[in-house]
Amino acid sequence: MSQPLLSLAPSDLRALAGAIRMARLSAPYSELAVRQIVSAGVAHSIASSLQQLADTGMPPAAVATTLELLAGALAERPRVEECVEIVATGPQVSGVSNRDTGVVVSDLFRKAEHSVVVVGYAVYQGQKVFQALAACMQDRPGLKVRMYLDIQRKSGDTSMESELVKRFCHTFKTAQWPNGSRLPEIYYDPRGVIADRSKAAALHAKCVVVDGQDVFVSSANFTEAGQQRNIEVGLLLSSHAVAERITRFFEQSVEAGYLVKAV
Repeated sequence: MSQPLLSLAPSDLRALAGAIRMARLSAPYSELAVRQIVSAGVAHSIASSLQQLADTGMPPAAVATTLELLAGALAERPRVEECVEIVATGPQVSGVSNRDTGVVVSDLFRKAEHSVVVVGYAVYQGQKVFQALAACMQDRPGLKVRMYLDIQRKSGDTSMESELVKRFCHTFKTAQWPNGSRLPEIYYDPRGVIADRSKAAALHAKCVVVDGQDVFVSSANFTEAGQQRNIEVGLLLSSHAVAERITRFFEQSVEAGYLVKAV
């Protein structure tokens, strides 16, 4: 189906279908004739799209039926605002409903049954941030948790790359993860710890994917400030397709060697 037709409102598509059925609009479809039904700004592209259908040999009744089916499908498609929830954390503003990022993330962790993917740039006060996730891992032995975290070489640190990773993992285990809880798998970008800082890179993404369905993409780091106090904006949605693409992106990055397992 030609893209211009997909941009029309269901009412416009039905109006075109009605005009074709009543022979008020017929091939060859002209911009002038189509302009009597849709706005002038799209009349040319719509006329071209209708002519493309006619050139395939479709009779007028079939073109009209196609437009009606398309109108029905578009009318039943949920609006973006019905599928995506905006999560805005920050000072309370009159007329705007805020929701702490930390509450959203904790809720996602608690509902996890099979898998959790966590991608984060900065982690601080993680024992509090990851408390709900660690509890779920204890209650559900089959829950698979993968974290893709940023490990960086600090300015002036000449330690070996392996030592930097070992130090990060020790700090994460002892200070950022609830004590005594089963650890998640942790992956990192080796470019963050290379000695040549002109070639360094950061794993800067921040998102959570739960059970291959629920997705939360946010500006917030996994810190107490980012989850509860800062001004942050994120999008929460339920989409198997989006969850699969994000999960697969990181899995393929591991398979290709761009991301490496630390724990």
